[in-house]
Amino acid sequence: MILKVNKVSDVGGIVKAPPSKSYTHRAVIIASLANGVSKLYDPLASEDTLASVNVCRTFGANIDTSNFNSLGNNPNIKSFWKINGVNGVQEIENSSQGPIDLKNSGTTLRIMTSVAGLSKNGSVFTGDDSLKTRPMDMLLEALKPLGVNAKSILGNGKPPIEIEPGFVGGKTSIDGSVSSQFISSLLIAGAISEKGIDLNVKGDFISKSYVAMTLDVMEKFGIEIETDLYTKHDDCDMIDKKCSSTFFSIKPQKYIGIDYTIEGDYSSASYLLGAIAILGGKITVKNLFNDSKQGDKLILTILEKMGMKIEIDSASVTLSSDGNLNGFEVDLHNAPDLLPTVSTLGALANGKTKIFGVRHARFKETDRIAKCAEELSKLGCEIKENEDGMEILSGINLENSSSNRVTSHNDHRLAMAFSLIGLKHDILIENGNVFNVSFPNFIETMAEIGIELGLFDECRV
Repeated sequence: MILKVNKVSDVGGIVKAPPSKSYTHRAVIIASLANGVSKLYDPLASEDTLASVNVCRTFGANIDTSNFNSLGNNPNIKSFWKINGVNGVQEIENSSQGPIDLKNSGTTLRIMTSVAGLSKNGSVFTGDDSLKTRPMDMLLEALKPLGVNAKSILGNGKPPIEIEPGFVGGKTSIDGSVSSQFISSLLIAGAISEKGIDLNVKGDFISKSYVAMTLDVMEKFGIEIETDLYTKHDDCDMIDKKCSSTFFSIKPQKYIGIDYTIEGDYSSASYLLGAIAILGGKITVKNLFNDSKQGDKLILTILEKMGMKIEIDSASVTLSSDGNLNGFEVDLHNAPDLLPTVSTLGALANGKTKIFGVRHARFKETDRIAKCAEELSKLGCEIKENEDGMEILSGINLENSSSNRVTSHNDHRLAMAFSLIGLKHDILIENGNVFNVSFPNFIETMAEIGIELGLFDECRV
């Protein structure tokens, strides 16, 4: 399907941010492992999070989604998922008769690989073509000292992954430079294992904020954790910098079911804020918490650097813009999911933009550095691609472009980010309907702020 901007009028207003995909994944999986019943209020029902719902059901959790209001616009209606957990390790059992298809959800794959090691029986996880490119070998090696024999069936360190039971816990270590989801996976499962877990994360620990989010949810569900993640060391400066090593120690415990509200997603909100930054105007995005542990909250700092006025209160963000964007430099080491949005903003800004510190974005749904550089170059941008990011030397110029078409490469974040270009330039986005992975109401929400997007078959464009 082709995604394009149809019309723009009366932009701005007040809108609610979609729920956090990352928090929804973690809350669903942890509630499914808990003792008792949980209610998850305002969850995100997207293709990725529903992959977590489905696999948790396969492992024994009773998940009732009948009280879910997909639009979530009526404040008088409490929208929630009700989860009756498996009550700990003893009841975890894979009921599937064959491989479990996780679609495109890398978060589900990584976290559930460790959880599957707690099961009474074996499991095989697979997914779509994109998921089968995700590196898993570091996690598989880290699981061995904990009692888990897990392997890549094709022998290439990637899915399909076969996991045998045996996760008893203990001590292990892992390199932190590929995926923070590996660390989250080990911690979530290790907390309820027989011995608990002592985990040492070595080297360059990327995307620490995502692990901070994991710890936040684990603690809400009753787990006590010892860690120096937030401790200042001689060789680092708190959570957003690089340290030589980080430790986590969790004694064997139980998750306890609770009522839990999913906060808004800064990654998805970046498209709403970015749209008004580009067009000019004023927008208030609700359900964005000032004390959030999401690394993608960095989008507020970036937009301020670009010349926007940002006002923040405890649960909302207001942005005012005159439509003039300034080039900037930014380290996305701790916020890799912002790369598509930030590169698009840079391509529409005055002056040079430099993005760095985000080599790990090459291991997402696509190689996001390469694909963003490739597609922006089609539109006349002068791009210098670096190993850990890119430099945008000059912005979009359709007169010097090879095409007015870009493709999402089936990556939801590229599709939504490129739609921002359509606010200023007449472009078409191929495979533009993949936003359902993380933001199923993307078109409807953009319409709330005065931006009409359309999806068309190729023959109708």
